[in-house]
Amino acid sequence: MTVGVDHSSESLAASRWAAREAVRRGYPLRLVHALSEDKAGKSQRDSARELLADAEGKLRRQYPELSITTEVLTERAEDALVKAAGESRALVIGSHGVDRLHSFFLGDTGLHIVARAQRPVILLRAVPEETEAEEGATGGGGIAVAVNLQGSYHGLLDFAFRSAQVSGHQLYVVHARKLMAQAYAPTGSVVPHIAQEIAEEEKQKLADVLKSWSQEYPDVHVTGRVRLESPARAIVRQAVGSNLLIVGRRRRDRPSLGPRIGPVAQAAVHHAACPVAVVPHD
Repeated sequence: MTVGVDHSSESLAASRWAAREAVRRGYPLRLVHALSEDKAGKSQRDSARELLADAEGKLRRQYPELSITTEVLTERAEDALVKAAGESRALVIGSHGVDRLHSFFLGDTGLHIVARAQRPVILLRAVPEETEAEEGATGGGGIAVAVNLQGSYHGLLDFAFRSAQVSGHQLYVVHARKLMAQAYAPTGSVVPHIAQEIAEEEKQKLADVLKSWSQEYPDVHVTGRVRLESPARAIVRQAVGSNLLIVGRRRRDRPSLGPRIGPVAQAAVHHAACPVAVVPHD
């Protein structure tokens, strides 16, 4: 597991979260700091090494059993972290700008990393350490994962069930879809019995999907939830109070189109009030 380290409080939160997860999963932890080539002089390199050494020291005091390595990467931050993600089980980075009245994750660099990385990227906001300890403990709001039953979801559920298993958290699998036009009366109001029929049908589909996963992960307490609304809105609401929100991002064959991550992932990384894991899938 790799974490991008800089001087921000968000980065410190990311490193602590990554260390805790690495211990739970039995992974080594790699701390990296990127310097562009035009800013990689001796003094900048020395400063970067001191930054990483300080972060490593703090983590070793808390997790003495954890295997930690550090590395200064001489490359543009976005490219360096995308490459680091490809070499890791997951990449953890801090978020900048945490005012819930505005976008939750604001940095263009973070968005480009999420859009290009071939492994899961977890984004963390800065919170007090005591709050982290409470959120990281078994219980709390659990882990939520957004799935589209009409799309690809195997990789998402695999990541979600593994995360719930190692953390001991409750897992909520959320499937949302908008109501079709036939569910509305001419006045524009929802026809209750049609909406109920659609909800029951979707609940059965979700239960059928989760049955085999529950057999594979019998220790994970999983609950399926169907929401008849915009998937983006449903998952942001589910994120409130959650320990982790997991969403998918479809890999694209034409990266030149720019940092496109899909409407649900876009809503999650900009508005979810909890850590967000974006998992790429085919």
